[in-house]
Amino acid sequence: MAAAIRLRGDYEARHLRELARRSRDAKQTRRLLALAAIYDGGFRMEAATIGGVGLQTIRDWVLAFNAEGPAGLIDGKAPGNRPRLNPEQRQALMRIVESGPIPAVHGVVRWRLVDLAQWVFAEFGVSISTQTLSRELRAMGFRRLLARPRHHAQNPEALQAFKETFSRAWTRSPSERRRASRWRSDSRTKPGSGRRTRSAGAGPGAAAGPRHRMISARNRPISSARSARRAAPPPVWCSRFAIPPP
Repeated sequence: MAAAIRLRGDYEARHLRELARRSRDAKQTRRLLALAAIYDGGFRMEAATIGGVGLQTIRDWVLAFNAEGPAGLIDGKAPGNRPRLNPEQRQALMRIVESGPIPAVHGVVRWRLVDLAQWVFAEFGVSISTQTLSRELRAMGFRRLLARPRHHAQNPEALQAFKETFSRAWTRSPSERRRASRWRSDSRTKPGSGRRTRSAGAGPGAAAGPRHRMISARNRPISSARSARRAAPPPVWCSRFAIPPP
């Protein structure tokens, strides 16, 4: 069985408990208290119980504390994955993007992410995804630009003629349009179709025209009893006898 690693001698239990009291990191506080128990002469199992870990983890804490002091008991930021491109490869990628593709050599007239990924693999033998390559280019200061789509059958001369014909109407400012609309609404003159004309026979001296015939006020029957009987609906026939209408 390997011998236990001794703690460094420039600290004592009271120093570690004081650091644990002032620490804002909960994990560091627990580790300092566990090592303080070892400074007091306790067993490593007791320190593992205080820290809530195993003996191997207590050994790792002792090694970190002996190497860096109390700062070694703080969890650092994970380094993450290793970058796919080194600085030299990034510089080469930047130069090829700034210079642009050569159609006779690269077979394209503008760079796409998939084209650049193929170039990186052919040049450096590094397989890189388009998402990772996009992050690399954005970190270099490049931005993705998309050209505005244009129909292949557009006629520039017809477009220009349309713009020249309607340039005055389309370039009028909103204030001018509101002013013109207000001027039309406030104008006293109205179109000829909207004028009300006076008939020749109107007025007090006009000759009296034929009056309309008026219907008498007496109530007359709409139809006679004979026509009402004639218009009665026929009976509804069942299997054995007829049912008279209501």
